[in-house]
Amino acid sequence: MADYSVADQILHRLALGLPFLAEAVHDIERATFLKSAPRNEGNHVFVCGLARSGTTILMREIYATAQFGSLTYADMPFVLAPNLWAKLSNNHGKQSQKSERAHGDGIDVDNQSPEALDEVYWRIFDGPTYVGTDALMPHTPSKELIAGYEDLIRLVLRKTGKTRYLSKNNNNILRIGSLSAAMPEAHFLIPVRHPLDQAQSLWKQHRRFLDAPRFTQSYMTWLGHHEFGATHRPFRFSSIITGDPNGIDYWLRNWISAYAALARVEEDAKNMVFVPFEDLNSKPAVWQAVAERIAIRNGPAVELREINHATESSPDPLLLAEAKSIYDNLRSRGLSSLGLMTG
Repeated sequence: MADYSVADQILHRLALGLPFLAEAVHDIERATFLKSAPRNEGNHVFVCGLARSGTTILMREIYATAQFGSLTYADMPFVLAPNLWAKLSNNHGKQSQKSERAHGDGIDVDNQSPEALDEVYWRIFDGPTYVGTDALMPHTPSKELIAGYEDLIRLVLRKTGKTRYLSKNNNNILRIGSLSAAMPEAHFLIPVRHPLDQAQSLWKQHRRFLDAPRFTQSYMTWLGHHEFGATHRPFRFSSIITGDPNGIDYWLRNWISAYAALARVEEDAKNMVFVPFEDLNSKPAVWQAVAERIAIRNGPAVELREINHATESSPDPLLLAEAKSIYDNLRSRGLSSLGLMTG
């Protein structure tokens, strides 16, 4: 974003900031390409969770198998018209130089890297029902909206020449009950990271993005990214998240709210599985079990790596104990679902 030209910024404001234009371009895409798009086989993979849980690294590991089509940075800013934009854009298909993403977390990206871009669909077509001024609420999309989303998946598969779709969209935890019920053949993977480590990472990113440039703030809003920083709006599953975002306890409360809600949904969803983040990064057998679960080639991991943990805060011990209890339960459920021993 920092190297976007003035022309790039104007194009993004038009394509993403004007809903009527995004809808019109999407209509042209559907009319032109949907008939020739592949059938929806349904066995797609959706990675989601609270931010900083390991969703990106898991998505990249799956994408590295070359068995999935996904939206990439090259599809920006017309993410709802991937085939049309591929024909119009001179840069499509040309790989740009890799550089570390804005999070400063050691993950390098280029224009061919997959990213969480399909939230644009939900925001454009149903944003007012779940995007509030101070929070994002649970989202129950209609059957028509889900059918339209499945059409977008087919359009992405047409452009990429694949038969399976891969999505990483953390906001999908707001609608995961509806999506998992509507797509029984799909797999929904929810990484679960130790709550204190994740809360500290969220807190760090919040401070990093508090003074983000205005265009960066607009960019994150257009993509539905409100996890932290100047545009932060928490997920409100039951009640308002209280406390100061400049303190660790606030982020632990966010963790508890999100994963307690996900625990309830997973009880009734056969196609959801919690993936313990620390085990995934340190134990090859966990990645192999995930690969088997989603029916992909289970070769050695190329992206996964152990993360160093640095404690820099003193949270409320009662909050931490509550979060740790939820984490232990979800880790055990995840390993059991993957056919692995717990402990």
